[in-house]
Amino acid sequence: MGLKPIRKPALSELTAYIDMIGGASGDMLLGAMVAVGLDLDELQAELDKFPDRGYRLEQKLVSRGGLEATLVDVVLDDEGEKKRTWDDFFSSIENSTLEDSDKRSIKKIFDALAEAEAAAHGGEVGSTHLHELGTVDTLVDISSTVIGMRLLGVEKIHASAFPTGTGASGSSHGAMGATSIATAAIYKASGAPVRAGGRQPVGEAVTPTGAAIVSTLAEFMPVEFNADRIGYGAGQRDPEGFANVVGLWIGEGRNRWGRGGPGRRKPELMLLETNIDDSPGEVLGYVHEQLMEMGCLDVWFTPIQMKKNRPATMLSVLVRRDSVDAAAELILKETSTLGVRRRPVRRYEADRELVKVDTSLGKVPVKLKRIGDTIAQAAPEYEACREIARETGLPIAEVMRIVVNEATMRGSPWNG
Repeated sequence: MGLKPIRKPALSELTAYIDMIGGASGDMLLGAMVAVGLDLDELQAELDKFPDRGYRLEQKLVSRGGLEATLVDVVLDDEGEKKRTWDDFFSSIENSTLEDSDKRSIKKIFDALAEAEAAAHGGEVGSTHLHELGTVDTLVDISSTVIGMRLLGVEKIHASAFPTGTGASGSSHGAMGATSIATAAIYKASGAPVRAGGRQPVGEAVTPTGAAIVSTLAEFMPVEFNADRIGYGAGQRDPEGFANVVGLWIGEGRNRWGRGGPGRRKPELMLLETNIDDSPGEVLGYVHEQLMEMGCLDVWFTPIQMKKNRPATMLSVLVRRDSVDAAAELILKETSTLGVRRRPVRRYEADRELVKVDTSLGKVPVKLKRIGDTIAQAAPEYEACREIARETGLPIAEVMRIVVNEATMRGSPWNG
């Protein structure tokens, strides 16, 4: 029988914390998820949605530095040992029947890995030769983390800083530092925090695959949650005097209050800004329309003054990280600006839900804004109020007042 996600209150989020005690790799992360209850049969059923075969998953309990941990091996046969290119991996992802959200996350991790390999070895992104990464277990490692977190019901992932490790590691290119060039490139590109000095794992602590997975999926910021499950995934090596494991803590968030303000902290977004002084209003209106259609979260214009007191307009765009390049390209293409500023931002967002309320004017959808367990605002849907105003002849402001008052007095809709 498959794992059931932890039951949680409607206003909480199931949070995972990745504790990189001995580092991180794809198989260590998979072992940690199995340790907290991920069913390998359920995972395999999802992995079978890829066209790729040639492997099997095996799990066993091992000891690492005195900790009981789960070791999951991706055992390859002759088919699995066949070398693959970047194009082969991306084709497998595209041709799979996985959920679209899983595909997007898996592609983002492969993108991070491909960019790091290009930075490490030179050449165009996606053109570098794959050595250790060129077999099907790379696809399995990356996909298993994305799929496994979904099967566990995890909604937010946080992680500790990456340990640098000490000493040297081996690769197809020979002996290298404990942190490979590709792994370091991922740290640099993602801005993920790194923990250097102090007691460190010996040898390569974090593989490029592990770095790409964690830096893509996780946030590196303080988090408070109730730990319901704790498990450890084992690495292949068992060094003396150090636990070669990654810890995984899973539980519900304690509340929706972040540090410094109310509401729910959303993943990092990007803010694009540019000053425009010679594009006509029709063009700016068109750009606004195009940016919203491509999925930007918000677009707005601010009147400003530029050099010599010339009136101008500042265009601001709030966009998710995976769409920031496309949004910037559209702005450069469609407006007269020569440059676009970008910076990461975070926002707090109140929970919202839409309920239907029975009133003396009929059934009206009302949007509720919640802060924790408190209803902070109730707003009737405009379209429904407009129809009632037309049918009854009442002013629309009066219709909206009646709906809010009756809904608030009855109280029962808030429970639904």
